Amino acid sequence: MKRSFLLIFLITIVGLLYIGRLFQFQILEGGDSNPTSNATIKIEYDYPERGYIYDRNHKLLVANEVSYDVMAIPRELKSIDTLEFCKLLKITKEEYIKKAIKIKNPKKFAPWLPAVFIKHLAKEDYAFLQEKLHKFRGFYIQKRTIRNYPIPIAANVLGYLSEVNELQAKNNPDYENGELIGKAGVENYYEKALRGNKGKKYYSRDNLNRITGTYKDGIYDTLAVAGKDLMLTIDTDLQQYGEKLMTGKRGGIVVLEPSSGEILALVTAPSYDPNVLVGRKRKKHSTILFNDSISNPTYDRGLQGLYAPGSPFKILNGLVGLQEDVINEKSFVYCYGGYRYGKRKHEFMKCHCGVYGRPIRLKKAIANSCNSYFSDAYRKIIDKSKNTKEGFDKWSNTIKSFGLGNYLGYDLPVGQKGRIPSSKFYDSRYDFRWGATTNISNAIGQGEVETTPIQLANATAAIANRGFYFTPHIVKEIDNKKIDNSDFVTKKQTLVDAKHFPVVVEAMHEVFKTGTGKYSQVKGIDICGKTGTVENFAIIDGKKTQLKDHSILIAFAPKENPKIAMAVFVENGGFGSTIAAPITSLMIEKYLNGNVERKALEERMIKLSLKEEYDKLLVKKDTIETIRE
Repeated sequence: MKRSFLLIFLITIVGLLYIGRLFQFQILEGGDSNPTSNATIKIEYDYPERGYIYDRNHKLLVANEVSYDVMAIPRELKSIDTLEFCKLLKITKEEYIKKAIKIKNPKKFAPWLPAVFIKHLAKEDYAFLQEKLHKFRGFYIQKRTIRNYPIPIAANVLGYLSEVNELQAKNNPDYENGELIGKAGVENYYEKALRGNKGKKYYSRDNLNRITGTYKDGIYDTLAVAGKDLMLTIDTDLQQYGEKLMTGKRGGIVVLEPSSGEILALVTAPSYDPNVLVGRKRKKHSTILFNDSISNPTYDRGLQGLYAPGSPFKILNGLVGLQEDVINEKSFVYCYGGYRYGKRKHEFMKCHCGVYGRPIRLKKAIANSCNSYFSDAYRKIIDKSKNTKEGFDKWSNTIKSFGLGNYLGYDLPVGQKGRIPSSKFYDSRYDFRWGATTNISNAIGQGEVETTPIQLANATAAIANRGFYFTPHIVKEIDNKKIDNSDFVTKKQTLVDAKHFPVVVEAMHEVFKTGTGKYSQVKGIDICGKTGTVENFAIIDGKKTQLKDHSILIAFAPKENPKIAMAVFVENGGFGSTIAAPITSLMIEKYLNGNVERKALEERMIKLSLKEEYDKLLVKKDTIETIRE
């Protein structure tokens, strides 16, 4: 009697436990359970069409095309006619076995979840496979879209897509392993808008893995939502032209619209055709591109290249001098072939302004790029305050107000901060009392100052606007609506009063009338600019060696109501007047006039290659080390 009672009691307890668990799963948790964790549920994804990308004039830059992936469900893979399957997929039997073993690994792939077996099946192969797919249990075809670039330009701006890895998928439930995600450029920065939302359909399966119908009448099913289209600020014709002019050269061109901060062109050289990072050919080309440490085609020199700004920086020092009232339009210095800033022999900065032993004033000093004038002005700025550190920080903060020495906040995922040194920088650098003469090279844009091309282009836009700028940005509209970012439409005021800019603007105009840019004038367009030739040093065989200078120019046009502001950097290009100035004037002519009439100059710049100069650096590569102050 006792035994039978105990048996009944145990059966009752076990029964109640089962009933309780069933009640928990089906009633309490059933409505909120995640079907993806259920092995009896099959999920089919409907990938949305990624948003298209256009330029400012509605020219299509990035489109979509259909791609087909062969998917496999690990637990459903059974013995099949391997040879026929491999023939249809154009792979070897060894490749098949290797892939099958990989996706059957339970540590990497859930047995009931689909995994990519073959990516980006060609359209013709898809047609043949589709007819015979019923013979190969456990496999199905997943349709998705991949990118296509009708105009193969601006790879650095657009970015590319890559596959989500296992770690990314684990940390982000919105993505599956092998799904495409934006990498670099606007594809990365605007990933959320471009990708849309994928649709999901859930199906129930029986114990033989046969689909028995939709799961819970489709209450979890969702429709795919297409990604949003982007309109960029880029002018395709100008971007294409800039890339053409930079053929055979290394460097960057950044072109802005001063009145809005919109980026009209963002050129880096060398670059690459964005189509090579699409589809099955991606792996081969990405290995080549990303491992090229010599030309660095995936490195955006316009945003990441750090260069001494050279003579264009003199304009900013002139503006700070005017603001601090240590110079004015009529103040002058005498230049005797350079500037003596100490008693020792080496404390002399050479100058090639060509105005020897005669008074040189601000306008002429900018037009002829006089080192003596700006060294004297810089020294007066720093020494104006009783405390050297206070004077230096005032100079530093005013320069930084032009957007230098910090990230500008543009809508692209890469960049460099640059460097505008502060007093703390020199305190940590020197263990002696330092002053303006210690870092006098800052006066002419050498020394410890470092800038990126986009920072210099932005500072140029601030000068063109007579004292303010807008944060540079690359996207104009999302889904036909103006981009909602208050930072892009808010004026950033410099610390230099508007009244000080006219004399500097006039001087920059003089650069193209009678100064170092006079041979690059454009008929009918008043260009204001400043050429620069930046010294370029490296350590070779343990010795500081001077290499060929970098060629630089900043400019805006026209002088009144400017429509374009820009910076051009050509690595190892020599004098700013010989390469950077012609390229700048051609870009301005192209944008403002719509065409270029100076065909001989255009052809000469396009054909001009600095390959021999770069090859020299390649020979020295094992012993060369670029100097970073």
